[in-house]
Amino acid sequence: MKNTALFEGHKIWVWFILLSVVIASLIALFSGSLQIRRTMAAEVTLDEFKAHMVERIPALMKQYEIPGCSIALVKDGEIVWTEAYGYANVESGRALTVDTPMSVQSITKSVTAWGVMRLAEKGLIDLDAPVSQYLKSWQFPNSDYPTEKITIRQLLSHTAGMPLGDFTNIYAPDEAMPSSRDVMTREAVPTREAGAGFAYSNVGYNILEILIEDITGQSFSEYLRSDVFQPLGMDSATFEIDAAATPYPSTGYNLSGKPVPVYLYPSKASGGLFATAKDIARFVAAGLKENPVLNSESVKQVYQPVSHEIGIYGFVFNAYGLGHYIEKLPNGMSSVSHGGQGNGIMTHFQSVPETGDAIVILTNSQRSWPFIAYVLSDWAQWRAFPSVGMGKIIWGHYGICVLIGILISASLLIILRLIVGFRQPKRAAFRVLRAVTAVILLGVLVWCAFQEYLFVTSVFPVLSGWLGGSVLGFSVVMLLSMLLPARRRKRANL
Repeated sequence: MKNTALFEGHKIWVWFILLSVVIASLIALFSGSLQIRRTMAAEVTLDEFKAHMVERIPALMKQYEIPGCSIALVKDGEIVWTEAYGYANVESGRALTVDTPMSVQSITKSVTAWGVMRLAEKGLIDLDAPVSQYLKSWQFPNSDYPTEKITIRQLLSHTAGMPLGDFTNIYAPDEAMPSSRDVMTREAVPTREAGAGFAYSNVGYNILEILIEDITGQSFSEYLRSDVFQPLGMDSATFEIDAAATPYPSTGYNLSGKPVPVYLYPSKASGGLFATAKDIARFVAAGLKENPVLNSESVKQVYQPVSHEIGIYGFVFNAYGLGHYIEKLPNGMSSVSHGGQGNGIMTHFQSVPETGDAIVILTNSQRSWPFIAYVLSDWAQWRAFPSVGMGKIIWGHYGICVLIGILISASLLIILRLIVGFRQPKRAAFRVLRAVTAVILLGVLVWCAFQEYLFVTSVFPVLSGWLGGSVLGFSVVMLLSMLLPARRRKRANL
């Protein structure tokens, strides 16, 4: 008997494509990817853009379940707007204000780079000299790769061959913790030869913390405060937090929305800074004009690309300089930026030196990547750039929606074929391939379930659940499609 016409020839592919498009569109709609996609006109005034953001930011925060956000805007090299939304602590109801310090995580690296460059300006260090010749209180541990030729510039540009480091090694304020030097003795073991390529490293920047202390005779915190924070007017910026601090920093919230109390790292230079959005805006604005910390030549060096092959970061940026990511905008201008991510925290700043524009976005949620991408896209459109690399996360949303649509459509069509009794010729190799594919997918899901952190969940916090469910459903249906037809044939032969 002939199979139902639905599955004849090319018709099944037509149905598959149509069903995939419909489901992908519905997923995009219900996940918010379509509802919050808007266009920001370049000709609107600053007041109109601020009014747009006053509506836009709370809507995005609600969509991605972000408790609090602090934002600052720089135009023509001057801070023109700061605002805070939501809560510093949801449980107590404490509001987030523009004066609430927030952990900025790896934005700290950009600030540390300025501190190092100031030493170079004073002639106290040579960026291309081995860092070991300046280290007095600490030395590299034994390793399989030579460390005596690792330069300061390589540490600043993540090309020194250092490992990422243990970013889960955290402590509560006032809790006893090991010294930075003790931690570096454990962690500062190269994983490749210096100069072999880009490898993002917290460890490399924490070695620079020791360098600064050995050169200046001051603590890292004291030096940054006297030589960077105070000259730039970063009044709230600090590395020192105690339980009695007022105002107290905001609580973080992880990917599951659970609160993460304020914590400190033993080393400060890679991610230990607490600041307001206005503090970071003052720092970023300093790089757009004359400032009392670095001369124009030093700032130019900081923004000069060193590494063009930067791994996964190349999806968004074109290169890494000294403490800054660098990208070429569609209009040909260069933009510099850095983000920060820790347990319960996500932050970002972006500036365009040629136009004097910059934006700072600080959040106390680890679900904020798509939120930051949408805010940056609105800002970029308003300033006629017309887009920045982080905006690719938005297109990634659409791509994930399509993938989910394909998986659900394939699952539904397989189920329908089983219901109507449609069977393809049973090739042993094809059956084995389906079984292996299903088992691998299920294995990946099990592995993901036991991970504390997943990159895809961080970038796509809403869609990752849909994606996991669609993969699970597709895997189960694949296994069923192997077993059920075989049972039907057995009954038919009885």
